[in-house]
Amino acid sequence: MTLSLAFDPLFDWVLIALLGALAFVSVATALWRGLPGWWLRGLAFGLLILALAGPQLKREEREGIPSIGFLVVDRSESTELEGREEAIAAAAEALTDAAAALSTPEAPLELRVIEAEPDPSGRNRGTQLLSALDEAAARVAPEQVAGALLLTDGQVHDADRMESFAGPVHALIAGGRDRFDLKLSMETAPVFGIVGESVTFAVTAEALGAVPQNVGADMMAELSIDGGPPQAIPLPRGIETEIEVEITHGGPTVVDLRLPALEDELTDRNNRLITTVNGVRDRLRVLLVSGEPHPGGRIWRDLLKSDPIVDLIHFTILRPPAKQDGTPVSELSLIAFPTRELFLEKIDGFDLIVFDRYRWRGVLASAYLSNVARYVRDGGAVLVASGPAFAGAQSLSRTPLSDVLPAEPTLDVFERAFTPRVSDVGRRHPVTADLALQGSGVGPDWGRWLRQLEVIPRSGHTVMEGIEGKPLMILDRVGEGRVALLTSDHAWLWNRGFEGGGPQVDLLRRTAHWLMQEPELEEDALFAHVQGEQVQVERRSLEEAPSETVAATAPSGEERELSLRPAGPGRWTAMIEEAEQGLWRFFDGQNQAVAAVGPPAPAEYENPLASTEPLSPLVDGSGGEAVWLEEGMPDLRLVSEGRRAHGRDWLGLVSRDAYRVTGVSLSELLPPWLAALASGLMFLVAWRIEGR
Repeated sequence: MTLSLAFDPLFDWVLIALLGALAFVSVATALWRGLPGWWLRGLAFGLLILALAGPQLKREEREGIPSIGFLVVDRSESTELEGREEAIAAAAEALTDAAAALSTPEAPLELRVIEAEPDPSGRNRGTQLLSALDEAAARVAPEQVAGALLLTDGQVHDADRMESFAGPVHALIAGGRDRFDLKLSMETAPVFGIVGESVTFAVTAEALGAVPQNVGADMMAELSIDGGPPQAIPLPRGIETEIEVEITHGGPTVVDLRLPALEDELTDRNNRLITTVNGVRDRLRVLLVSGEPHPGGRIWRDLLKSDPIVDLIHFTILRPPAKQDGTPVSELSLIAFPTRELFLEKIDGFDLIVFDRYRWRGVLASAYLSNVARYVRDGGAVLVASGPAFAGAQSLSRTPLSDVLPAEPTLDVFERAFTPRVSDVGRRHPVTADLALQGSGVGPDWGRWLRQLEVIPRSGHTVMEGIEGKPLMILDRVGEGRVALLTSDHAWLWNRGFEGGGPQVDLLRRTAHWLMQEPELEEDALFAHVQGEQVQVERRSLEEAPSETVAATAPSGEERELSLRPAGPGRWTAMIEEAEQGLWRFFDGQNQAVAAVGPPAPAEYENPLASTEPLSPLVDGSGGEAVWLEEGMPDLRLVSEGRRAHGRDWLGLVSRDAYRVTGVSLSELLPPWLAALASGLMFLVAWRIEGR
């Protein structure tokens, strides 16, 4: 129990002060006039002022509460190095026992253990040790905090989270002082690159800590692209070096750069940089050859021009050479169309050639069309949107281009309405699989087309069907290139909204991108998609049942078999949970894929050497001390407030005299009636003295 004086004024303190000032003036006047009872007047006025202040005796029942200390245990990945985890666990047990021994009923001490786990957000924030301490200390009153003990290797990445603490902060560092480590740092890395061009990475190779003599000024690194064979690259130590990598294909390109680990090196986790560059095409050059004006001709032009990365050259034959109507040539065109330049000299510069209702009327010589066939075999792309002429004597199937066409026309042209539908193979093909998901998958909600040519397929895959299940669209691979054949010239009806229209834009755009070898539209491929710590392996195939397993090789070299599960027509997937960070390789017997898991340079391994420097500002500013566990375990003591909190072989926590009030009682010291009676008597005595 404690006693203290409290006040409960009858009036506002300002009014009481004003009355006190008037009383003082009255007493001073009496003293100046020489009245003998001035001191009795002063006592009377003082007693009245005191009574107005309401003096009370306050009795508090107090209960002592413990001082709170915090033991923050670092559980980040870097503590797994050189036995740090075991040293931290042993120190945590010793400190917990020491704190329990220090706690007494007179000076209770509670040590709260905080586990600073690895960053669960996946945002590569490193060790968040002080954030854990700050969040725990926020739940305790500052006057109850005894201090904090940090069990860590010293490498924290939130040192700016806390500039001061309510008690001493001590850092107990696990790890060796005289270790060294090699480190690769990515200074700049491009996110995407142009296919056919090179991108530049800026990297720095460093040696940290006590560098041995066998580490020279130049270090040899190994560079691997998409899991291919490594090539040696010299990296000057401590100097930023630029490395050029050629982007050879669209989609992700995985770049893997590593320094061979040395014998005495602390870890090789930061000897490797794995990053992904997305390959994109700079400009897609498309040549559109229109054989004759028709309602769908403008649809092709608008579709291709709507894509900002497409450079379109449109070649329309308005009049064949054999047609003579007397119109002067100077009024037909300003310059001659450069057919030789386009179809012989610069044809390899095009990514796609579209023949829209083209009929062979002598404008393009056989040599030109023969060169187009060669262009396809060498990796080019051709799309033929056929009209009635494709079934006649002027058909492209009667030219050298027929060698690369996937079908041969008959003489039949069906002039009747039909609804296009996605074939069984088309449901598994990436070009048309999404179209099959619209409506019921057979296109009952799509508008009808009014004409189709009959063809006899020779190769390729029929992804769409028309009248009586006859081929409407055929996709084929020829050599290194690709060909698409559309056996109707009425796709434009969908664009005009005839009978509700249909997905004409999606169909033609996807077809064009497949022809130009867009990686995401490959029909027989293996993909690996990284989602945080998960890797999703996707197998695509037009076969009903491809291989049931995929061989996976982890960054550590461990091999495993992944079972594939159906995920839709033509798609099978497998998932790896909590995948090891690094480069994964996958192989299904025919296709291979690679995936980079984790950040290019994990913050946890930016500097894995144990150190006191990151925590020095907080430790020194709070009156704490940093010690190395390899030099021995210090004792734990309780010290009074204002005393030094560390010594040669000991660390101290502050013993706070914290308490909790369990009861309060108030007793009135000067009742107003008693003060009024006593003051009246004093005034009466003063009057009697002064009256004599």
